[in-house]
Amino acid sequence: MSTSSPEAVKKLLENVQTDLRSLSMECKKKFPPVKEAAESGIVKIKTIAARNTDVLAGLKENSSEVVQPFLMGCGTKEPKITQLCLAAIQRLMSHEVVSEAAAGNIINMLWQLMENGLEELKLLQTVLVLLTTNTVVHDEVLSKAIVLCFRLHFTKDNITNNTAAATVRQVVTVVFERMVAEDERFKGIVEQPPPVQGNTNRRSVSTLRPSAKDAYMLFQDLCQLVNADAPYWLVGMTEMTRTFGLELLESVLNDFPEVFLQHQEFSFLLKERVCPLVIKLFSPNIKFRQGSSSAASPAPVEKPYFPICMRLLRVVSVLIKHFYSLLVTECEIFLSLLVKFLDGEKPQWLRAVAVESVHRLCVQPHLLRSFCQSYDMKQHSTKVFRDIVNALGSFIQSLFIVPNAGNAAAVSAPAAGSGSGAPSSAQGAPGTGGAGGTLTTQAAFEYRGIWIPLMTVSVQGSAKATYLEMLDKVEPPSIPEGYAMSVAFSALLDLVRGITTMIENELSLEEEAAAEFRETHPDEEWNPQPGAHLVWEEMVSACWCGLLAALSLLLDASTDEAATENILKAELTMAALCGRLGLVTPRDAFITAICKASLPPHYALTVLSSSAANLSSKAYSIQGQSVQIISPSSESHQQVVAVGQPLTAQPQGTVVLTAKNIQCMRTLLNLAHCHGAVLGTSWQLVLATLQHLVWILGLKPAVGGALKPGRAVEGPSTVLTTAVMTDLPVISNILSRLFESSQYLDDVSLHHLINALCSLSLEAMEMAYGNNKEPSLFAVAKLLETGLVNMDRIEILWRPLTGHLLEKVCQHPNSRMREWGAEALTALIKAGLAYKHDPPLAQNQRLQLLLLNPLRELSNVLHADIRQKQLECVLQILQSQGDGLGPGWPLVLGVIGAIRNDQGESLIRTAFQCLQLVVTDFLPTMPCTCLQIVVDVAGSFGLQNQELNISLTSIGLLWNISDYFFQRGEAITQELEREEEAQQKQAQEKGETLNRPFHPAPPFDCLWLCLYAKLGELCVDPRPAVRKSAGQTLFSTIAAHGTLLQQPTWHIVVWKVLFQLLDCVRTSSTTADKEKIESGGGNILIHHSRDTAEKQWAETWVMTLAGVARIFNTRRYLLQKLGDFFEAWEVLLNHIQSAALSKNNEVSLAALKSFQEILQIVTPVKDSDKAADALAAMGVPAVLMDPLSASGPGRPLVHSDSLVERLTRYSGADMQAPPPGEESALDDLVLWWSAWNTWYRVGTESTKPPSGPTEKFSFIPSQPFLTALIQIFPALYLHIKANFSMEDLKKLGVILHGAVSVPISSDASPFILPSFTEAVLTSLQEAVLTALDVLQKSICVGPENLQVMYPAIFEQLLLFVEFSCKPPQYGRMETKLVANAKYNQAEWVALNYVPFAERSLEVVVDLYQKTACHKAVISEKVLQNIIKTLRMPLGLKYACPSESTWKLAVSSLLKVLSIGLPVARQHASSGKFDTMWPELANAFEDFLFTKSIPPDNLSIQEFQKNEAVDVEVVQLISTEILPFANFIPKEFVGQIMTMLNKGSIHSQAPSFTEAEIDVRMREEFSKVCFETLLQFSFSNKVSTPQEGYISRMALSVLLKRSQDVLRRYVEDERLSGRCPLPRQQVTEIIFVLKAISTLMDSLKKTQPENVDGNTWAQVIALYPTLVECITCSSSEVSSALKEALGPFKDFMQPPVSKVQNGES
Repeated sequence: MSTSSPEAVKKLLENVQTDLRSLSMECKKKFPPVKEAAESGIVKIKTIAARNTDVLAGLKENSSEVVQPFLMGCGTKEPKITQLCLAAIQRLMSHEVVSEAAAGNIINMLWQLMENGLEELKLLQTVLVLLTTNTVVHDEVLSKAIVLCFRLHFTKDNITNNTAAATVRQVVTVVFERMVAEDERFKGIVEQPPPVQGNTNRRSVSTLRPSAKDAYMLFQDLCQLVNADAPYWLVGMTEMTRTFGLELLESVLNDFPEVFLQHQEFSFLLKERVCPLVIKLFSPNIKFRQGSSSAASPAPVEKPYFPICMRLLRVVSVLIKHFYSLLVTECEIFLSLLVKFLDGEKPQWLRAVAVESVHRLCVQPHLLRSFCQSYDMKQHSTKVFRDIVNALGSFIQSLFIVPNAGNAAAVSAPAAGSGSGAPSSAQGAPGTGGAGGTLTTQAAFEYRGIWIPLMTVSVQGSAKATYLEMLDKVEPPSIPEGYAMSVAFSALLDLVRGITTMIENELSLEEEAAAEFRETHPDEEWNPQPGAHLVWEEMVSACWCGLLAALSLLLDASTDEAATENILKAELTMAALCGRLGLVTPRDAFITAICKASLPPHYALTVLSSSAANLSSKAYSIQGQSVQIISPSSESHQQVVAVGQPLTAQPQGTVVLTAKNIQCMRTLLNLAHCHGAVLGTSWQLVLATLQHLVWILGLKPAVGGALKPGRAVEGPSTVLTTAVMTDLPVISNILSRLFESSQYLDDVSLHHLINALCSLSLEAMEMAYGNNKEPSLFAVAKLLETGLVNMDRIEILWRPLTGHLLEKVCQHPNSRMREWGAEALTALIKAGLAYKHDPPLAQNQRLQLLLLNPLRELSNVLHADIRQKQLECVLQILQSQGDGLGPGWPLVLGVIGAIRNDQGESLIRTAFQCLQLVVTDFLPTMPCTCLQIVVDVAGSFGLQNQELNISLTSIGLLWNISDYFFQRGEAITQELEREEEAQQKQAQEKGETLNRPFHPAPPFDCLWLCLYAKLGELCVDPRPAVRKSAGQTLFSTIAAHGTLLQQPTWHIVVWKVLFQLLDCVRTSSTTADKEKIESGGGNILIHHSRDTAEKQWAETWVMTLAGVARIFNTRRYLLQKLGDFFEAWEVLLNHIQSAALSKNNEVSLAALKSFQEILQIVTPVKDSDKAADALAAMGVPAVLMDPLSASGPGRPLVHSDSLVERLTRYSGADMQAPPPGEESALDDLVLWWSAWNTWYRVGTESTKPPSGPTEKFSFIPSQPFLTALIQIFPALYLHIKANFSMEDLKKLGVILHGAVSVPISSDASPFILPSFTEAVLTSLQEAVLTALDVLQKSICVGPENLQVMYPAIFEQLLLFVEFSCKPPQYGRMETKLVANAKYNQAEWVALNYVPFAERSLEVVVDLYQKTACHKAVISEKVLQNIIKTLRMPLGLKYACPSESTWKLAVSSLLKVLSIGLPVARQHASSGKFDTMWPELANAFEDFLFTKSIPPDNLSIQEFQKNEAVDVEVVQLISTEILPFANFIPKEFVGQIMTMLNKGSIHSQAPSFTEAEIDVRMREEFSKVCFETLLQFSFSNKVSTPQEGYISRMALSVLLKRSQDVLRRYVEDERLSGRCPLPRQQVTEIIFVLKAISTLMDSLKKTQPENVDGNTWAQVIALYPTLVECITCSSSEVSSALKEALGPFKDFMQPPVSKVQNGES
């Protein structure tokens, strides 16, 4: 309820009246005047209440009168009455119904009471109520009231004193509050500024308003009083204490700063009165030094007085806090004083309060900033801010230095902070010495045996002082141990926290502003105010050294986790701030401190020690202690959590990590994680330290670069406590997150990070040189991690990153190091390619090539493990990104193809897997320009010699590639041509010529040519299997896909690919080694046909030659259009020739096969059917026509009626210009003659027998070779027969003869020769005969002029016939016949030539039958030659090697003669046959009366057969010769007669058994001879007497001989008695008897007129002799005699009547 409400007013009136009544009651007896006054007062109040509507106003107007009774009551000095009155007055006051005058009266009354010492507490109460309820008390009255309170403060009564003190404080506050209220009221009114007062006249208050004036006077007097001067305004003061005055001053300054800041008059007071006062009062403290005795100094020094000192510091705190801006200079002094109070020489309590004061400053960062701006940044000013921080640091350090503990270094150290060099002394806190040894749980600092407990002194950020609040203490308190340290510690932390927060907030604001500015004005440059930055930098520069010194020391000494955490946090925030401000040195210093703290004590880490040296050289060591000395003592109180190995080049002992190290490590991680962007070059320090810690803890990199706990490889294994084990995954995780967060760094910071990692990696590599110790892979792993998380801007870091990995890490000798380098590099490349870039890689070729480039660079590394990784990477890239490689293909292929033979199998195998993948899956996706690279790469795999299977498979790949070219030909051609155009354009612009292989062939053809060239290289690989496979592939591709090539390209194929290949193969084959190759390692058997290099090359040569020949065959029409086909043909023939003449059967035979193949080419003609028929007629099998040529591309067909005509049209005699359309035929002819020359050279060389005595190894061509050679002739002859001359025929003859003469090697003979009993021709002999056959058939249908060749053919055949009896010699070789060659003894075996000779003979007969009448045959005496040749077998007869020979010879002779004799008779006159007759006679003679004896085992049937042959001959004579005797020379007839005569009585050898005798006598033969003789003799066609004579003569000779034989027989028979006669004599007689019977038969058959009478006489004369023989004892003879005598009956007839000459 408010004091002005009606109820309140009513109550007030009642109460006042009640009070007055009570008063009158009390004073009724003793003080009547008072009583009266009271009663009139009641009336007065009632009157006021009745009259006035506003009762309170009325009361106030009349307040003097209303109050009067009460004042009078107080005047009574009666306690009871006084109390009642004071209460009543208070009630009136509280309702504000006291006027100024009344108030004055009240104060005066109170003053009297005070002077009388009455009701002191009530007085104070009343004054307080009076002053607080209203503002009526002013000026002198007010001053009186205040003095009254002051005086009550100094009574004897303690309660009164305290109450008074409180009242004074309240009153002083009230005075200033009034002034504030007054200012508030006049706020809106603009005043004239008062004239500036230059003087110090206290009356300069005229300008102030009333309340302000009171306040001014009061404050001024307070200053006077504290200064012990007389007050101006507070009149009546009797005594005053400084402490109380200082407290009042402090409260005013603290509570009403705006008064002083707004009013000049007050500011003036501050400057002129307060500050000097404070400085003056400080003086004893400043001068005082603890421990210097007063006796020693000349003047006694006032001792510092705790209450005043403490209060002064409080005032100073307030002054600095609120009026710093007014009192810049003064504050500088105060602050300097403050710093001095921290000195070690000052008393403990003074240092404690000073520290508390400093703490108060430290929680006001803005104030500190002002210091910095006002002092540190001014030129000639004290560096106050720096001094404060350094003082704090020194203070902390000094607490750890106890001189009496024997620490000499500390004693003599000059105190850098204080500027005085006197030795310091400090009171050791009680029990310090012993505390160091005991490990307590209490938080504390311990350093070099000094143990300082840590107390909780204040909440962070607020400076709650203990000793500055001890206002009731007069004596200095005892400071507990560790208090000062704790405060200083808090102060440090608050200082750091305040500064960093403030600056960082301002920085952030500025950055926001900048960002906003950039958005609104994108074109303009943002220029911040430089001032702010300068201040921030100066603040940091000023404080960092001191902070670092103190914090490092504390960090080292800290035994409490929380404290450590706080210190680390402070260092971290400072480092980050320095980083943000770009202050490199301080940043690095703080980071170094954290780093050192993370590592074990004395850990040798160059990065840190070097930066530490930089710091200590700045001479900021505080109190002489270099902060970087980390003492071993710090181990004593730390929990050891890990034991590991230091990361050094030389193995050392173990090092231990404490919990604190781990804590520091986490801070370090935190720093790097949150403030990576500002670390810049400090990354080096941070990462180096982390690397060492990771190493000691035994973390090893895992996939992707994350570090995982793993065992150390060698040395004592890392020992980890469970405490740290649980931490490790966290640390590992943070480590990874740290590098993940690098994605938020800006580009510059990122580069700093990468550079740091690289140089760290270099160090690790240095260390890993020369030993196989496990290297530190931290840097490499983290480079990888950093790369992976920054894929979106990979370009900016790619080069430094991959450059380092490539040039340094991957080349490192330490395998583990290398492996990780490669791992990192390949992982980065894979990730880079897989990352979804924007724009995608497909559209950003540059980036793609950038990413792939390091992969290619890896090929330059020689280490196999690296290459393995590289190739695995390629494989994975192909599997995952193969489709999108595009322009990257050349790089990838380059990597796959960068294989060398020295790399080992597994590498090559991996690379090859990649290639297979490319060929099977990716040919369609790659640019066509890369196809050539694919070919090259596949080729290089073919050429590697590590793994045969790969070489072979790669050839298969080349085949697949060619297939692909074939299928996609059009598309590839288009793309390549587009590319080519583009390149040509570029080349023209640059003025260069386009340089690519096989220019100027079109690009697609070039691709083929590259493929062929590669296969060509493989065809001459040292390994036979590769050669074989490559050769097959090369020829297959050319055959299958050659149609795609353009015509000019074929030129290159022929000359650059095929012939070049042939040359190489020929060279290699001829120079190949003949040493036997041992079977490969026992598990591979090599067939004997391939057991030398030479034989293996032979196979290659064979294949190559065959392939080229096949191409020439199938592509002839294409090739013929090239200008130099003839040259090519010649080269090919030359190759065939050299192969055919090579000393290797396989090659030579194959060469001939190729020769055959290229001869099978037929020029197409319209009338091909007729041609085929004509050929068939000649006995030549029609050659298959080349299917392609039938509609040969654009080749004009030759108009010609038939092939035969064409072939025979050109004879050597008349070669005129060919008719139009026949040029091609002429061209062909040139080719065929070239082929004939080759054939001739090959034949001559190969069949020429060795000249000298043969060495064992001289080369003799094989039968199949010779056969093939001869078989070629007919095909070749077809093409050249038109011009085939006699000369050529002779050449041919030589070759045929030579070929047939070649013996067979004994080991081949079982396969070629039949067993001796069969008479079979070898294929070679067949071929020779076929050749001659073809020849003679062609002559047969050919023109006349060809027929002169017949005799030559006969001659050749007859030569062969001779072989039957006289096998040919081959040089001087020793050959044996098969029959007596045990196969193993003879080197060479002669063939059985009999079948061949016999077949030749048949051919001769055959041919002669056809050609007997030809001029040439007649004139060249062919018949005579035939007879001459046959004479040999005929003569040998049974002595012939084969019985069949002479039989055939006879039958042939008979056939030939049956044809030839008529011709001979016909041409008898020409004399051409004259020489033949003697030859023939001799032949008959030799045959019929052979010198050879028939074999013993000849059966009778055989003998009879043979006899029949003889008979046939005689019959021939009788039918074909004797009847034409008149055309035949006489001598010949004579010879014949003699022969017949001889035959008719020819007796056989006497070796027969009795039983056989009649058969063996050739009776039949003799008989025929006789008959012929007789027939001839009795011929009635005798033309000349001479002839008749010859025959008669012959007959008589015969008869006479018979007579003689018979007679002799009879004689002998008689003489011998019973002994039988010799066998041959019996035989002879039997024969004679038979001859006689034959003669008788003959005579009977003959016309009587033809028989000469003389002959009859001789015959009859035989009769008696015959009769004589009847007595013979031999039954055989008897039977023969019977036969002989029988015919004589024809002579038994009666005599003719007319007897002539008496003869009967």
